[in-house]
Amino acid sequence: MKLAGKIAVVTGGARGIGRAIAERYAAEGARVAVADRLAEEAKSTAAAIGHGAFGIGVDVTSQDEIDAMVAAIVAEAGGIDILVNNAALFDLAPILEITRESYRRIFAVNVEGLLFTLQAVARQMVTQGRGGRIINFASQAGRRGEALVGVYCASKAAVISLTQSAGLDLIRHRINVNAIAPGVVDTPMWDAVDALFAKYEHLPLGEKKRQVGRAVPYGRMGTPADLTGMAVFLASADAEYIVAQTYNVDGGNWMS
Repeated sequence: MKLAGKIAVVTGGARGIGRAIAERYAAEGARVAVADRLAEEAKSTAAAIGHGAFGIGVDVTSQDEIDAMVAAIVAEAGGIDILVNNAALFDLAPILEITRESYRRIFAVNVEGLLFTLQAVARQMVTQGRGGRIINFASQAGRRGEALVGVYCASKAAVISLTQSAGLDLIRHRINVNAIAPGVVDTPMWDAVDALFAKYEHLPLGEKKRQVGRAVPYGRMGTPADLTGMAVFLASADAEYIVAQTYNVDGGNWMS
């Protein structure tokens, strides 16, 4: 029970990695707010988790909705000790075909939404005066460029940079900011990713997913459960002296 008595919010928590972390946090003793643009799914996920979990709708591209989320969690649970900034979007296209609309959508969620969710929760943590933990979700894509994934890679590189800056700034309030960089993770989103690669690389559906899974040194794609151990560690007292770091959890895909 490494998170006993803690109050955690997980954005993008209704499905995939976010749901797996919410479930694990509850099992470790935290009370979890499952936050997602899909409000009804967030509520049904929270109901399935139990342990006092509750669902709340939030669109992280709206400051009003971010602020309302923080206020609702404080009203329901009394504060926030842990934020998992997991909400994200993916798109890909060759550089010559990237559109401003796609760029704006990706950065609005992956960078702007992450930053201003972090800011709103950090302000609440400072008001509480008991410190906290903020865990941002980056990606192995933020460690390098990829020919078809320029905008998404840039957005996740920004997450790594923001994690460093926020970590250095907020530790004076005893708020530890760190990040997790997953590799390829088998979630429903990867089916959409596979379809985009199929379009641009002229592959059968499912082939890109098979290729990337075989290429992982561990021998398979990750699962959402593979991310939960690091998420618990970074939220726990064991990570007290860890600040502004991004940890690869990717089966050996990237070494840094």
